[in-house]
Order: sequence, then C-alpha cells, then structure tokens
Amino acid sequence: MHRDSLFYQLFAQLPQTLFDLLGIDTPQGYRFDSVELKQTAFRIDGVFVPPDPSGIVYFCEVQFQRDTTFYERFFAEIFLYLRLYRQTFSDWQAVVIYPNRQAEQECFEPYQLLVNSDRLRRVYLNELGSLEALPLSLALMQLTVLPEAEMPTAARLLAERTRTEAVPRPEVIMELITTIVLYKFTKLSREEVLRMLGFTTEELKRTRFYQEVYAEAREDGLQQGLQQGLQQGLQQGLQQGLQQGLQQGLQQGLQQGEAAVVLRQLRRRFGSVPNDLEKRIRQLSADQIEALAEALLDFTDLEAVSDWLDRSA
Repeated sequence: MHRDSLFYQLFAQLPQTLFDLLGIDTPQGYRFDSVELKQTAFRIDGVFVPPDPSGIVYFCEVQFQRDTTFYERFFAEIFLYLRLYRQTFSDWQAVVIYPNRQAEQECFEPYQLLVNSDRLRRVYLNELGSLEALPLSLALMQLTVLPEAEMPTAARLLAERTRTEAVPRPEVIMELITTIVLYKFTKLSREEVLRMLGFTTEELKRTRFYQEVYAEAREDGLQQGLQQGLQQGLQQGLQQGLQQGLQQGLQQGLQQGEAAVVLRQLRRRFGSVPNDLEKRIRQLSADQIEALAEALLDFTDLEAVSDWLDRSA
C-alpha cells in the first residue's frame, strides 16, 4: 500500500485529522504542506503551517516500517526547518503515526529526552479504539491498517456513517474510503469497490466517477462514430447523392458511437470482449444500445451480457 501518497491525500483533504489525533479543537487557517528541504534533500511528510507567526507549526510523519535511524533523521529535518523558517511560527510540535508499537525504533539514544518530551506525540493506529466510536477522519486512518479480511465490512460501515452522519464534505470522505480499499484490493476496479461499499446501481450512476468515465467514453465513442459515419456518408454520397449519404452516415456514426461507449464500459469491467460479442453489440439498433447501457451495471460477467442479447433478439 502506497501509504505516503494515501496519507498525503488524507491530510490535504481533511487537515483536521491531525488535530483530531491530538484531541484539540481544529484551529482555523492552517495550511498543509509536504516540505522538501533542498539543501539536504530531506522531506517532511506533513507540515501544518499556522496562519500567522504567533501560532504553532506541526510536523507530522507517517512511519509504517521500523527504521533504526528514524528519530535521527526526523529531528534533523525538524531543526533544519526551524532554522530556515523561524519567522513563520512561535512554537513547534511533532507527531509520528505508527501502525503499532512494533514498528517504532527501539533505541532512542541520544534523542531520548526529545522522544519522551511533550514536543513529540506518538500515535499507534491499532490503539485508537473502535471504528464506530472514532471520528471519521481517524477511522479512515485506522482503516489503512486493518487486515484484508476485515476491510470490506469496515469500509461499508464507514461508508454508511458517511451517508447518515452530518459530516462536512461527505463526497471527499467517500472518495478516500474508496481509495484506501483500492490500495488494498489492487485487482478490483473502482466500480467494484463502490459496489462493495453498498452503492446501488442508481447511486453508482450519480457518482462523480461514473459520470466522468461515462462522459469520457461517450465523447470518445461519438467522435469515433462520427468519423466513421462521415467516411461512410461520403462514400455513399458518391453513389446515392451527397445529402442522403451524409445523413445516413451521421446516423450510423452516432449509433456506432453509442456502441463504442457500451463496449468501453464492458472492457473496464470484464477485460477483453470477444469479437463475436462485440459484433453483436455493434449490430444493435440505437434503442437497443440505449437499453443495454441502462442494464450494463447489473451484469456480473460477459455471459450475462450474452444472455441479455439473446433475450433482446
């Protein structure tokens, strides 16, 4: 799981997550950055910059693998940042997020005083509590460390909480849940993950993902169909008259464009489409193609598509 990227998205979209971890009210105006200290090529996972120089700057690091020199590097990055940007804050606090205590560096010397001070807050995700009781931002963090067998049930629980609780930006939380599950189940498509989260066919059609994918496929398919139609129309125009040929060609082009949309959706869900099945779909009428597009999300395999075509015939 690419956790650095995942936690970057989480902090960027929901910066209150850090303050939920610390158990304090979310202050206003904080900006989240991932900062590279170019003189040494050091990079701090997350820096929460206060809105004015009187505030506290927070350094956040996500550490999921044991590193015997982690604290040496982390404090070196912090103190270099403090020297470079001292005019932008009045105080500082560091937070390290671990999946569990076993991932933490064992020997703290010579930084034991800093590690055990109130300058550093260490968070172990497996000790945060139950998903039902945690704020959604922290439950999202805990979701990243759950075993694969537990993740589908937990993800559906968080999706249901997102639908029923009065939370800000529910669409962002739902997108983050989907992304976390996709990182764990790499062989699933985004559509399959959304179904895992309990989306009905109608809800799925209203998601930004479905609308963007369908619009993109429709545009590509229509462009392809129009090109084919114009070519066919010009050829027919030489024999039957240009106006009649173009009209027929455009109709055929639009029909083929709709067929291309459906075929693209099928390939996204099931991989390659057999030539004979593609040929049958391209021979459908415009009304049949529209009906097939409506039924598409209910299919579980290509055999179901073939059965639908047999019934429609």
